[in-house]
Amino acid sequence: MQILSLLHFLSLLFIILYLVSFLRFLIMAVSSSSTTTSATATTSDYGHKSYPFIGSLISFHQNSHRLIHWFTHLLSVSPSQTIVLNRLGRKNQMIVTANPANVEHILKTNFENYPKGKPFTDLLGDFLGMGIFNVDGELWSTQRKLASHEFSTKSLREFMDSVVEEVITNRLIPLLENSIENDHVLDMQDVLRRLAFDTICKISLGWDPCCLDDSRPVPPLAIAFDVAASSSAMRGISPANWVWKMKRLLNVGSERRLKAAVGVVHREVNKIIGDRRRQMDGNDSQRDLLSRFISAGHGDELVRDMVISFLMAGRDTTSAAMTWLLWLLTWHPTVEKEVLDELTAITTDHNYSNNLNFEDLKKTDYLKACLCESMRLYPPVVWDSKHAGKDDVLPDGTPVYKGNRVMYFPYGMGRMEALWGKDCLEFRPDRWFSEPGVLKMESPYKFPVFQSGPRVCLGKEMAFVQMKYVVASILRRFELVPVCLDEPVFVPLLTAHMNGGFKVRVRRRN
Repeated sequence: MQILSLLHFLSLLFIILYLVSFLRFLIMAVSSSSTTTSATATTSDYGHKSYPFIGSLISFHQNSHRLIHWFTHLLSVSPSQTIVLNRLGRKNQMIVTANPANVEHILKTNFENYPKGKPFTDLLGDFLGMGIFNVDGELWSTQRKLASHEFSTKSLREFMDSVVEEVITNRLIPLLENSIENDHVLDMQDVLRRLAFDTICKISLGWDPCCLDDSRPVPPLAIAFDVAASSSAMRGISPANWVWKMKRLLNVGSERRLKAAVGVVHREVNKIIGDRRRQMDGNDSQRDLLSRFISAGHGDELVRDMVISFLMAGRDTTSAAMTWLLWLLTWHPTVEKEVLDELTAITTDHNYSNNLNFEDLKKTDYLKACLCESMRLYPPVVWDSKHAGKDDVLPDGTPVYKGNRVMYFPYGMGRMEALWGKDCLEFRPDRWFSEPGVLKMESPYKFPVFQSGPRVCLGKEMAFVQMKYVVASILRRFELVPVCLDEPVFVPLLTAHMNGGFKVRVRRRN
């Protein structure tokens, strides 16, 4: 039996190696002869070449290390801010757009025709299961209605505010003070991710992982969550779906790590769910999302997938946005002073010495403009894909065929001169004001960092309040001095992050 299993494994391995070798040979052969065979290639009106049979495979291979920059360049020279990349046939086209009219069509006007689709949900299926961020149709609609109701309740908003205030006051501020006393270099990206995980776990699960407490070991759930997220992202950058599916079948590499990590995540969350059901025992007074989902009568598996989705959404997105903003402020002291002046005006008016008021923070328009401007340049979610349910035509005239992958691209949109002007690469928060003191919010289809339409982020406003509270709490007390003066590298995975972290020395602010 063991010999047969070994032979089966070796046969599959041989097939994989053969296919990969053939594919690499094909790419190299066509690449090396591209100068003499250019007549056989079609060239788009934005200068992109596509070859018979293999389509854009060569370009993908040549630009695999810089996809976001390649996409951004192609979109910037495309008359419609839309590009079509052929991948082995018409039904395998990838359409990438930075055109707000197209984005509105995909996310709102013709929403029913653009679900996430099975190719996308397969990527995250092992990790997120049937949670709200990884399903379509009736299952999505049911979860959306439940979550929408809960997010609109005053009790949940008050619970979130109290959790954020407690984590910042009792953990974040002491951690930063301790780094000053001991002259430690801190990775603020790591600190903010741990803060976000503590916060979202308490809000979603009613469970405290204590990640910001350096005196305690990191819980298995936090470690497994990191591995599961990064391994799932590896699927998205595979040259073809069959590659990661074959690795999953053979249980090797990143797929082996993903399987083990997902097992830990499911085990730990299932334990928390079981404990909560026993604690509730007819008493549904607890305020976290888990208790609310249990009270709604859903089974353990669906409840588990729902809360895992919220953990995923609430952990990395806000921490990424805050990391990039804090880095940008270190390079723009004039903007940082404007933020501090705004915060000083609030605390002076109300005679606050330490704690901030959540209601007053909602009025900090300049800080909100800074967050928007940071997310315009460095969006936490770089791109989002849908798959066409049937043939369609986008508003700019681009034909879409059933099964096509249609992607809108916030990273590229933030760098389109046609949308933001000649200074689109500059960090300029005042672009978010129609006149001095009057904040303007751009169309969500021009600035789709929170999506829009039926799938618009439910926690958008709560996320802004949380990010404002964290950033304001840091800036009022501390000055962050970057250890490295080089511009950090933007890494686009499931959520974007700063390669190597954001290393700083913390100083008390006078």
